[in-house]
Amino acid sequence: DYDLGFQRSLKMTEPIISSSLMLYSRAAPCGKSSAPLCISNTMNPTFEGYLERQYLFEATQQLIKREKHLFGEKTEADGLKDHEEAVKKLAADHKALEEHVWQILQKSLSLSTEEEVSALTSAVKAINLEEEQDQLWRQRCRTTPAWRPKKWKEHHDKVLHELVYSRLENPSSPTGDQVNQSPIRADVQSMGRQLKEDLQWVVEVVKNCYPPEMDICNFYARQYHQTFSARLKQIADFVLDDKDCSFLLRWVKEFYPGDLMIYIGRVLDEAKKEWDQGKEPTRYDDCYASPVAYDVIQVQLLQQNKMKEAEIDLFLIFCRYKEFHEDIIRQNKPHSKAFIKANLSCVKQFRYVSDPNVRENCLRGLTEMKQSAHTYLLTPVHKILKPHYQKVGTSDWLKNTFEKLLNSTEDELQELQGSTQSCHQELIGQLQQEMTVEYVRRLLKGEVKLKDKDRQLKAYETVKENAERLHELFGSKQDWLKEILTKIAEVLKLQDIPAIQMQIVSLGSAYPDLSEKHVSALLKLKTNLSRADRKIVKTTLSDTLKESRADPGTRKFFSKV
Repeated sequence: DYDLGFQRSLKMTEPIISSSLMLYSRAAPCGKSSAPLCISNTMNPTFEGYLERQYLFEATQQLIKREKHLFGEKTEADGLKDHEEAVKKLAADHKALEEHVWQILQKSLSLSTEEEVSALTSAVKAINLEEEQDQLWRQRCRTTPAWRPKKWKEHHDKVLHELVYSRLENPSSPTGDQVNQSPIRADVQSMGRQLKEDLQWVVEVVKNCYPPEMDICNFYARQYHQTFSARLKQIADFVLDDKDCSFLLRWVKEFYPGDLMIYIGRVLDEAKKEWDQGKEPTRYDDCYASPVAYDVIQVQLLQQNKMKEAEIDLFLIFCRYKEFHEDIIRQNKPHSKAFIKANLSCVKQFRYVSDPNVRENCLRGLTEMKQSAHTYLLTPVHKILKPHYQKVGTSDWLKNTFEKLLNSTEDELQELQGSTQSCHQELIGQLQQEMTVEYVRRLLKGEVKLKDKDRQLKAYETVKENAERLHELFGSKQDWLKEILTKIAEVLKLQDIPAIQMQIVSLGSAYPDLSEKHVSALLKLKTNLSRADRKIVKTTLSDTLKESRADPGTRKFFSKV
């Protein structure tokens, strides 16, 4: 039932068309014409005469009568040559009739005289008569004429669809204030005004030319609704400024309730479809891109305009998107990494939610999505680097085997490319942090024994150089990771207990998650330190941490070791 769709189409251009529904309710029921067709009683009118006077129904009747004669039971008197000529003439007349019918249909929304209105009524009756004749021929067990089935009803629908499309594509009614409107807003307003005028014409004039069963009012309502919606989507595919986006989305949200949710849902469905088909997401500037991210940006404009219902829609879409993200990781297909890289940029866009309640729910899930994406992309990297990690903190490590770890890492960094610049930096920043954590963990295992000052100095130089090279490889601004390794290197170099105490306190003050166990493991590498010396240093750290309150915003590092 498209009564609701018809009313929505009229409502779409409010307040421009506030009177249209009243006109619709006042108009006579479909098919009950207030001006019945009047035909002159001309004696034996010819087919050409019918066409000239636009009596298309009567012309159709005459052609059907000739068709029955030519394709019915033939007698021996029927000459073959005369029959062929008559069939050719009938085919030509059918073509001429069709042209007249389609011409008047194309004028349905611009009928200018009573004669044209009567001609449309006659054309509609002709179409229905031809449909009946098509049905009769389907029931006969004999060869049909070349022009059967004619499928005029199907062609009728196509002609009107194209008519509606052309009316909205090239609206004839400009809006009043074209000067102060952007081209986008002027275009939408013009389409709205054209839609209003055309649907008014349908309820006042056109529907009286049709029988009730053809339900022409709702047919036009469907055509305008579908065409207008498609046109809005086409406009939305352009890069719009904030004002145009806001204007367009406001139309969609207010005049097509639920369509915005449906539209973005379809974008997500399309992404899922590409995933199922094994396709990689589109790349722009060598970065994988998700179309969902762009549409999320558009939804934000609704929130800025205080359309709170869109905020709820956004959370529902986010939940669906999170499920899709998790499914990609779970299935682990060859193109999963490409989709996860595209999703990272989309996750970033979801962070700009204005409603506090929705933002809290979204941010929790977004953090989980980013962490799961990083884990999915980085776990294979750590697996490849594991043999090189195992060298850290061993005697071989002091022989500069760290170069192999750096070379392998550089190769893996190339494989991690494909997300946007900011997302890529966050990803490799996470990798640098995890590699530093693994480096310290391996070092504190205590496999290497630094028995004297020379070996401790060698270890200092190795750790310090490793920190510099790792920082240089990632080209990041994460100086704090380099600082941690440098402070650890200083502890390995120092020989005086007071100096070691000061360095440990400095490290513990900067990173309060440094525990006595970490300090004990580090000091045990210096095998020339006594248990009593180690206890003094640990006690100093413990007392310092008790006296000072850790800043809640302080980075955590050693708790991960």
